[in-house]
Amino acid sequence: MNPELKKYEQIIKPLMKSKRFKHSVNVAEMCLILAKKFGGDEDKAYTAGILHDCRKEAEKTVMLEEAEKSGYYIDPAERDCAKLWHGIAAAYYVKNNLDINDRDILNAVRFHTVGRADMSLTEKIVFLSDMVSEDRDYPDVEKYRAAALEDLDNGMFQTLRWSILKTVGDGNNIPLTTLEAYNFYSRYKKGGLLP
Repeated sequence: MNPELKKYEQIIKPLMKSKRFKHSVNVAEMCLILAKKFGGDEDKAYTAGILHDCRKEAEKTVMLEEAEKSGYYIDPAERDCAKLWHGIAAAYYVKNNLDINDRDILNAVRFHTVGRADMSLTEKIVFLSDMVSEDRDYPDVEKYRAAALEDLDNGMFQTLRWSILKTVGDGNNIPLTTLEAYNFYSRYKKGGLLP
């Protein structure tokens, strides 16, 4: 990884509380692990990983405004759930404030929470790293971490399935891109985690 990219840690640190910053560092570190293992672009993976939550603690009105200016489609289920705005707003911030125009990095940031069908290698790495980074401690996270480290596509299926079941259990709507991602990656499921 290009050591100059460490500058992004100093850029995001004032934008978030220490717990969120530690999470971002953990995600970036997991991105590097997965990029090395699966032949991804380490610089892109690290950059998207460290920046993925850079708008998570922005004011809701600012997040929504940035999301709307981003040029990305906002699904009605995303619009109705403020905690999903940060990925879209972060893609806007990364492009407009940090002058990063790499579509792969921008999409990895934008879709790191909701996913989408047929994600690029960088997008899958960031999505999975966010789901299974070292600081995550939800039930069975070790199984999902192992799945991601073994096979990115099966990892996508397993974590999308978990995320959808949790979201439905909480009574929330599912964005269309998440459902499309689940349907796309379900063809890659492997045994071991399904009941």
